[in-house]
Amino acid sequence: VLDVNLKGPFLVTQGMLRMLMKADGGGRIVNISSVSGLVGQAGQANYSSSKSGLIGFTKVVAREYASKGLLCNAICPGYVQTDLTGALPDDVQKMLEESIPLGRAGRVQDISRVVRFLCSDDASFITGNVIRVDGGTAIGM
Repeated sequence: VLDVNLKGPFLVTQGMLRMLMKADGGGRIVNISSVSGLVGQAGQANYSSSKSGLIGFTKVVAREYASKGLLCNAICPGYVQTDLTGALPDDVQKMLEESIPLGRAGRVQDISRVVRFLCSDDASFITGNVIRVDGGTAIGM
């Protein structure tokens, strides 16, 4: 879990930064973390720790490379309806959806729209941020 969620983005970013700096900088990085990285998830120390580490990594990259025109942000999805979560028992899915203030699971499009925004010129003054896309799950946390 740590290799995929933290080491993977670290290695990809490391390689990408070399290319971007040779090309006069600039660019966007959007890391996909998780609400679990913000609030911790009982029984998922490895997952929550890896996603929390990715948030810290995002902030470091943002600070170190902002002067070169590189913007780096993280998105923290909450419960999202995917093929993986669709395999959960119906009662578990219902319980998860009922725990979300907006009353529904997120959709992949909810996440992709935020990624698209962060990669657009409309987000040219946004870096080092962590954006929750969780239907209100982590309000107040």
